[in-house]
Amino acid sequence: MASNTATMGNLPSGVGICTTIPDILYLPELILGGLVWILVACTLVVPPNPQGWVMFVSVFCFIMTFIWMVVFACGGHHNKGSWAAADFVYHGTAAFFYLSASVALAKVTLEIKDGNSFQNYQLDISAVVFSYVTTLLYFIHTILSAIRWKSF
Repeated sequence: MASNTATMGNLPSGVGICTTIPDILYLPELILGGLVWILVACTLVVPPNPQGWVMFVSVFCFIMTFIWMVVFACGGHHNKGSWAAADFVYHGTAAFFYLSASVALAKVTLEIKDGNSFQNYQLDISAVVFSYVTTLLYFIHTILSAIRWKSF
């Protein structure tokens, strides 16, 4: 007689989000995303279009990740599988957005390499590095969220 002994997935709430994988990545995503936001805001915005996209992505993902973290911390997900799926979709979208913003920012940074302001160039290099690291964090969170989603 076969029995179903598979365990159901579990979405953490409260302080549990600080101790479980992938939810422990919320804080680094917020910190590094905030650094990208600050560093891009400190530079001369030339050309405005790609750097405007980088600002949109960094601000949007910062705010949405903060809201997402608060919902999980307050237990608003009620341990439903649809929230695990939504977590996967959100972090996948954020990873894609950050990747596109990182490539655009790297292109702009390479173009201003011979410009007047060495300080803006250094700030842009820092923003590119933090943007790629943030992309990696969101990608790792996406993979781990997909694994958790499959356990529901």
